[in-house]
Order: sequence, then C-alpha cells, then structure tokens
Amino acid sequence: MIDTEQIAASYGLSAQERAALPTADEVRWYAEHGWYLSGRRLFTDDELDELQDATDKFYEGLRERELPVRPPNLAAWRSEHGPVQRHNDYIHYECETAGRILRKPLLGAVAAALAEAERIRVFQATLIYKPPNPREPSNLVPWHFDRHYWQTCSSDRMLTAFIPFHDCDERMGTITMIDGSHRWREAPGGDDSSRHFAQRDRGELERLLERNAQYNGAELRKVPVEIPRGHVSFHHCRVYHGSGPNLAEVPRRAVSLHLQDGENRYRRYDRPDGTPVVYNHDVLVRRTAEGEPDYADPEFCPVIWDAAR
Repeated sequence: MIDTEQIAASYGLSAQERAALPTADEVRWYAEHGWYLSGRRLFTDDELDELQDATDKFYEGLRERELPVRPPNLAAWRSEHGPVQRHNDYIHYECETAGRILRKPLLGAVAAALAEAERIRVFQATLIYKPPNPREPSNLVPWHFDRHYWQTCSSDRMLTAFIPFHDCDERMGTITMIDGSHRWREAPGGDDSSRHFAQRDRGELERLLERNAQYNGAELRKVPVEIPRGHVSFHHCRVYHGSGPNLAEVPRRAVSLHLQDGENRYRRYDRPDGTPVVYNHDVLVRRTAEGEPDYADPEFCPVIWDAAR
C-alpha cells in the first residue's frame, strides 16, 4: 500500500489534511465496492465558493485559455444550447482558477491511496450543471462506466473524483453507483461501441447492465451517494454509475475530475470495423518519441501527486 502519510509531508499537508487521508480499511472498502465517499472534507467552503464564482464567469464567456484545436467529441455547452444539462470538458485548462483548485495535492494523495499508485495525473475535467428541471431528458444520466470511453488508455486503475459545489443528495440527482460492478466480467458479445452514453439509447444501456449483472450472478445494488459539501465521491473506472433527475429548486453543480495513474499510456484501440478510436486528447497533447499521443503532457494532464517528489 502507498505510504501517503510519508509523501504528505513533502507536500506540506497540514495535520487536518493528513487526517483526511483514507484509512487502510477505507482503501480496502474501495477495492471491494469500487467507490468511496471521503469521510472528511477535502475542500473548504472558500475553495468551493471560489470555484463556483470562476465557473459562473466561465458560463458568461470568460476563457483564460482557449483550446488550440477543437477535438472531435468535445462536450462544450454554450448558451444557445438552452436549459439542458451542461457539460464542459477541459475546465481545468480553460479556467485557471478551476485548474488550480482541482490540482489540490490532498485530492491527489487520496486518489493515489485508493488506486495504489505512485503518481496521479489529471486525465480530464468536466464542468457539470444539472438544471432544476425533472422533465429535462438530458438530466437523466444512464448507466455506464468510464473505462468504456477510455479504450485508448492502458490502465485499469484510473478513477474519477465527483466534486459537487454544495450538499448533493438523491433529490438533486446525485451520482449513483452499482456497488461492486468494477469486479464484473463482461458478458460474451459485449459492448464494442465507444460512443458516449449521451449518444446512445438509455434502454440499450440498461439492458447491457442487466445482462452483465446476470452473467456475473450479481445483485444490482444501486447506491445513491449523498455527498456533504466539501466531501468528494471517488469511483473506479470500471464501476457502473449514473444519476437521476434534479428534483430540487436549485441547479446541481459539480466537476467530474477524471484521474490517471502515472503508468497510464496511450494504446491504439480499433473498432470492429478496423478504424481507430480517437480520444479528444489525441489531437491536443504533445507526441511521444514514438509519435503517439502523450497522456503525460503537463499542459493537459498535469501531475497532482507524486511519490518521487
């Protein structure tokens, strides 16, 4: 197990921050269940207020940095899209304040402990705004697991930190986990598509989930994660998850911060028709000596925790 206490000292974490690191029992819980809700706060009220203020300005059009090219499958809500659920990728790149807050070493130390990794880098960061409209179809996020969309990644230890700006409960459409599903084997004739869940039929994804549960002889245990403000929910890249409508009177606001261990690398992955899958990074990041996309590019995939520091 990674000695996060020892490395925490090199980052100058306070005693309060060190107390927020997951215990050995919590790391074992994550390994068994595929998700983890931090038992202690990882973000202060001031940090979350600053994050919300910065993303308000982002929604108003402020971009401190622009992406050099537009990737093929970029999630980029604009005002003309209307009152749908908003997704904006690369918020850590285009909004400097968001990027600084999301690179908090404590967050990286927690992720490193859960993933049992020597190094943690950002992989992607998506700003999410779920409007208070239960009838809006886009508010329902169907069952999926993130690894399915990361076929060009070599690692199976990647994970996601879901960071709401406020208390987030089932009424607001909080993230819901299929407990233990990261340990399932995929049923024969599995899902060969790499299309995002937003481009697919919800019924199809529901059937895929049920088929995989049946194949594994597993109970479909759906766990809505109630997240107090300042706490963070983490989930394994292979755990099924989704969310329901926002029934509250206020929007559900959050960042979905996807994280990669230091060993993750690009790998070519072909669809059944022989065409390669292209992730958004592949047209943005620098190239390795072999000419492949470099998922360690510090501009887009900065390190937030490193045991060698």
